[in-house]
Amino acid sequence: MEDNRKQILTKSPVELMFKLCTPAIIGMVVIGLYSFMDGVYAGQLIGKNAMAAISISYPITFLNTGIATLIGVGSASVLSRAIGNKNQKVINSIMGNLIGWILILSTIIMIVGIVFTKQLLQISGASGEILNLGTRYLRIIFLGSIFVNFAQSANMVMRGEGLMKKAMLIMAFGAILNIILDPILIILFKERAIEGAAAATVISQIIQAAITMHYFKKKSKKVKIKKIKLDSNIQKEVFAVGISAMMMQVLSLVQQTLLYRMAFKYGGDNQGILMGAVMRIYSFSFIPLWGMSQGLQPVVGTNFGAKSYNRVRKSTNTFIIGAVCLGLLFWIPIELYPRQILSLFIKDKNLVAEGIKYFRIFYSIFPLNGCIVMAITFFQSIGNGKVSGLLVMFRQIILFIPSVIIMTSIFKLPAVWYTQPVVDTIIVIGSLILIKKEYMKLCNCNMKSEII
Repeated sequence: MEDNRKQILTKSPVELMFKLCTPAIIGMVVIGLYSFMDGVYAGQLIGKNAMAAISISYPITFLNTGIATLIGVGSASVLSRAIGNKNQKVINSIMGNLIGWILILSTIIMIVGIVFTKQLLQISGASGEILNLGTRYLRIIFLGSIFVNFAQSANMVMRGEGLMKKAMLIMAFGAILNIILDPILIILFKERAIEGAAAATVISQIIQAAITMHYFKKKSKKVKIKKIKLDSNIQKEVFAVGISAMMMQVLSLVQQTLLYRMAFKYGGDNQGILMGAVMRIYSFSFIPLWGMSQGLQPVVGTNFGAKSYNRVRKSTNTFIIGAVCLGLLFWIPIELYPRQILSLFIKDKNLVAEGIKYFRIFYSIFPLNGCIVMAITFFQSIGNGKVSGLLVMFRQIILFIPSVIIMTSIFKLPAVWYTQPVVDTIIVIGSLILIKKEYMKLCNCNMKSEII
């Protein structure tokens, strides 16, 4: 741990970005493969309605992801700053507090999710076979709530410690297992094929959670599971930082559900199916950006804890540029080959042709989203959950909801597809302004410390 701390405090930001982000990005992509491959296999082996059903179910799973992110990001932020100022008491409390909250919150989500699955899916505007398939799929997914939330939140703690490679390998094992089990169980379940896809995901998550538990009980040298206990000394800070990260997930539920509802309303099942395919790809291509943010988090958190404010600023700038470049790696092929990418999910060639224009519009400013993700992570890492929360709120609720409702009432179907890039452009500008203001505060802190 001391060696990790020293590297984070001394190595160049560019070197740290590649060292920490490469395994983090791979690890996050691996996480995304769970739901992404469910959609691909469903579209190819079951049909477009099954793909749409899994797609409209995906935002609802953000209830689980929100819990994992709330506890995981909050704990990782507290941990990285504790490493920065060498607070062993806090380090020893991290995992016991994490498990306690995961058990409580995941159980609540599991029960609510199973009981109200159909009602939750109906909000998206789905009906008929798509609604029926989605209900059958999602109920099984909710059974694995405790396992997926523990595995993901604990994995974030590993990254907060700077152990990106180990975190990546554990997540990779679970995702590869899911990819192997998906087609096997889809075929074995026959007329219940959609349940087979869900079962493959849950089984993989249970095994991954068991491996993660073993690591923190037996293998980890510093961050261990000792006593499962809610720690009042750190939980307030965990929640204060994690709440904005959780909001990003939960509000994505609102955002994507509203997009589905508008697509079904103004374009019927075909537009709902198209939106399902586009959102699968969009959500997946966002995941590497979150992977890069996992690399930024320990760099900013540890340097901030050590009061190395110049390095905080330089590192954040480096990661913002890197995130934009990473976004281009997804944006370029999507803009050049939209037909081939949509065809991964939809076999209907006419429907694919109909969706190409909208697909390109939806992705038009995607690379700039890296600025938003890095800004949110920056404020989380320095313990300023308020600003990161405001960015999330404006992007996904305060600005987005009235915009999409007003724009679609005027321009109908096209507005379903271009409202998101318009809103994101505004949030990018706001994010950069807020970061610049925070840099000025850090600069003042540096000057005061030098005087002292």
